[in-house]
Formats: sequence, C-alpha cells, structure tokens
Amino acid sequence: LQVNELIDANELGEDLDTVNEGLRFINIHYYAAAATLYGTAVDGGYEYAGLSYDFKNDHVEGYATCIGCHDAHSLELKLDECSACHQNLNSIDDIADIRMAGSLVDYDGDGDLEEGVSEEIAGLQEMLYGAMQSYTSEVAGTPLVYNPAAYPYFFIDTNENGEADEAEASSDNSFNAWTGRLVKAAYNYQVSLKDPGTYAHGGKYIIQLLYDSIADLNTALAAPVDLANANRIDAGHFAGSEEAFRHWDYEGEVPGSCARCHSATGLPTYLEGGVNVAADIANGFNCATCHNDLSIFTRYQVDNATFPSGKLVTFGEANDSNLCIQCHQGRESKASVDSLIARVGVDDDEPSESLRFLNPHYFAAGATLFGTDAMGAYEYEGFEYNGQNLHVPGFYTCLGCHDTHSLEVKIENCATCHASVAQEGVESIRITAGDFDGDGDETEGIAYELETMAEALYAAVQDYAAEAGSPIAFTDAAYPYFFNDTNGNGVVDPDEANRDNAFASWTPRLLRAAYNYQWYSKDPGAFAHNGLYMLQVLYDSLSDIGVDVGSFTRPDVAVEPES
Repeated sequence: LQVNELIDANELGEDLDTVNEGLRFINIHYYAAAATLYGTAVDGGYEYAGLSYDFKNDHVEGYATCIGCHDAHSLELKLDECSACHQNLNSIDDIADIRMAGSLVDYDGDGDLEEGVSEEIAGLQEMLYGAMQSYTSEVAGTPLVYNPAAYPYFFIDTNENGEADEAEASSDNSFNAWTGRLVKAAYNYQVSLKDPGTYAHGGKYIIQLLYDSIADLNTALAAPVDLANANRIDAGHFAGSEEAFRHWDYEGEVPGSCARCHSATGLPTYLEGGVNVAADIANGFNCATCHNDLSIFTRYQVDNATFPSGKLVTFGEANDSNLCIQCHQGRESKASVDSLIARVGVDDDEPSESLRFLNPHYFAAGATLFGTDAMGAYEYEGFEYNGQNLHVPGFYTCLGCHDTHSLEVKIENCATCHASVAQEGVESIRITAGDFDGDGDETEGIAYELETMAEALYAAVQDYAAEAGSPIAFTDAAYPYFFNDTNGNGVVDPDEANRDNAFASWTPRLLRAAYNYQWYSKDPGAFAHNGLYMLQVLYDSLSDIGVDVGSFTRPDVAVEPES
C-alpha cells in the first residue's frame, strides 16, 4: 500500500521507468515474520496487480503460530519437536535444509530439487539483485549496490565494480535514481532479506514476490533474466496462490459444499464424520490433509467413494487412490442433468428459462476413469458405455500413473510400453486401432481423436443455438462458461464474459451436449483416464444434437473379462 501511495503521490501514471526525485526507498523494517507468515492476507510484500499470492502458511496443527514453533521467552526454535516429522535435524542450522513434500518444483531454476527452500529463495534473491543492477545501469542511468548492514541499504556504485565498498556505504551516497518499477522491486528484495526465517514462515509467498519482481524488471531490460526454468507456482494441491484455494478469501471461510476438496481440513473431517462442513480458508493442502500420522506418514484408509450419481466405486479395499477420488469425481452427473430436465418438463428442443447450465466442475478424472460405473458424463438412453479403464496391472489407479505429491505423470513408466512417449508426450499414446474422428489418421494418439470430436461438438452446439436464434459461445476462463454471442463472431469477447450475459436459452438437447463438452474440457487427461469412454460420450452427443456421424466411428464397448 505504501509503495503504491508513494508512486501515486508522484503522479507517475503508467510511466514506471523515468527517474523521479520524489521517489525513495521504502524499508519494511526488520523481522517482519508475521507479514511473511500471513502472506497475501496482510499484503506485507509488494504484490503485483493481476497476480495472486499465497495465503497464511498453516503448516500443520499446533505449528502454525509464533509460539507453536518458538519458545515464548528465549525465542529459540523448538527443534526437538520439529524432529518428530523432519529427519536429520541436529542443529538449528539444519532447519534451513528442510524441503516439504509439497515443494516439488525448481523455484530458482538451478536444477536442484534437493536443496532447502532457503536456498531456492537465495537463488531468486541473487537473480533479482542482478536484475536491479542491470536495470539501474541501463534504465535509471545510475549503477546501484546494496549493503544489508548500512542504512538506507541501497547506494550508488561510484566505481561500478558491482560491490558496496566501505566508502560507498554512507547516507551521503544513498541511491537517488529511483523509478516506480525499481521502488517495487527494491522493496520486495528487502522484504525477503529482513526476515531471516522467510523460508519457514512463508517461503512460497516470498518466492512469488521475488519471481514477480524479476519478471517486472525484465520488461524493461535489454537482456532479461532467464526465468525459463524457474517457477512461482507449485503442483495443484499445494498451489496456495491459485483460485482453487483463494476463491473464498473475502467470505472468510470455505463453505461446506466446497470444503472437502478446497481446504486443508475438509477431507479429514469428511472421512471422520461423513459430512461436509465449512472450513477455514487454506493455503492449499498440508500433510495432515491425507496423512493421519505425521511421524510415520501413514494415510487415511478409505475403501470406496460415493460419486454424485450415487454410484459407489473403488480401486480396492484400502487402496491409497481411493483418497484421490474423494475429490476428483466432479459435482454433477447424468442423474442431476436428467433430474433438472425432468423437473422443468419440456420437450428436447423446447427452450425454458428454468433450465440452466450444470457445470460438472474441474478435474473429474476419477469419474472419467470409472466410466459408466460412475456415470459422471451424460450417457444417452439406449446406449452402452465402457466402465472402469483397467489399462494394465499396476497402471489403472491414480497413484499408479501420477506422482503422489507433484501429480506429474510417471513418464518413465509409460515409456516401458509406449516408446514414443518420451519424445512426443503421453498425448501420442494409442492403445486401440481405428480412425474414430474420420480424419484418415489411424496412428495419432487418442488425445487427438478426442480433440477433433470435441471441436465438432462445439461447432454443433453453436450451430444448434444459432439456428434457434440464440447464438452461443464458450470460454473456459469465466463462469458460467457459456455466454450469449451478442455480436455473432463465434467467440466470447471481454464485454460478453459476465454473468448478466450468461446463456439462458437452454433446451434439454443443448444442455446435454454442452454438459459433455464441458466434461471433456475440464478433464485434460480424459484421453488417458478413459479415452474410449470419452469418445463414446462425444460421439453420442454429436449424434443427438443432429450431426451426421457417418465419418466418425463409435468405439466398441469393452467386454468385461470373465472372473
């Protein structure tokens, strides 16, 4: 706030690269540990417009407060208690080497995924300092150096040797060529340095501040700092800055209907009591979300999952992947689509204001994988569909194919049978002969067969709506996804992507097709989870909405092996 107020007071507007005498360095002061801990909840760092940041670092129960981790009087860390979960801690210095299981990206891009988060931060600090020095030489016209032990910390590099020499570190030589862009970056650099425990208090928040400061300076540099291998966001379950966890910040809690999958405590609560209740807003999952004992890291044992359709499915008794499908199941189903249509009571092609789009939600991989056994996608009456995709032994569960924490596909395991995957990606995999999308290519991966059918379905949805006098367009970036195409250009323009312009001329036939299109769109791994099932669903959607499917081929229904 203070940084923006200073910039606004000097009326810089959009000109952030012109030196202004009214600008100065703003110092956060020392040991602002609480600001680091609470992240975007208190905006201690300079957060760039349009970007989202991590919330309070909750860690685990009992260790998410100052006194939970520090002695109230000596301030010393309770090292013996840290050792219960973190091995090989022999001294306070070893704390800096900790890297949580939810920190599985290379933040500073140096290729080292074993170093502690403290070293990741140090790497980004070095990159940001280099960017500031390049910026001040190229843009501000006055070289800069930093000295952490001398106020006001930033000085003119009079001999241009890149170091803060003793003679330069005096207030008479304080840096004086500030621009708006530089004030922001310097503030974040100081924020990252003046809390020596940043890596433990809120390391990912600090990483985001440093990364974004570098990226912002890069826009004005002739030779930008290379961020190609650096990362600011973690894998989905631990991406505390993202919409999946930040959506409820203004409400102050995650409602019961969302808490099971969008809070740190919702899943254990559901598993213990079988109910969904409101939960505190979270900064992603933590260890206790899936582990019931943090000393030996055993997981909650679950035998099955009840899907929105009412179907009960399982990977087998106490299989760890049963935990995954407590959430990755979607929030709607064929049953809910049929129920809505039945309540409204209109013919297939009769529009009704009482109909609305039902969003199956995101990453319903479990429902796709179990196919008709879960009945998440809309299955048309009179047709049969594939059930669970068993693939091959060892590779038909979530954890058989994905890393538990990073969620990355275990490509090296796929390559054992699929030789092309290392060079062409999992999208290249094809396990069944046949040209399903009618493009003449029987060697392309199932992902591309699906892509063509999905494109045809979207075109059919638009044609159907246009013929009824209500043009429609889709965007995956704005709820409720389907909008009135007011100018008829076939895409959702910025002024059309608002709830007041939500498409409302639904017929049952259009709703079913749009639901299945969204199902495919929101499970980006549908081709691998159960590609043939998804092809069946898209084929039937095309046929029902009036497309001549003569050039397409519907996959045969898999025959259950005899027991």
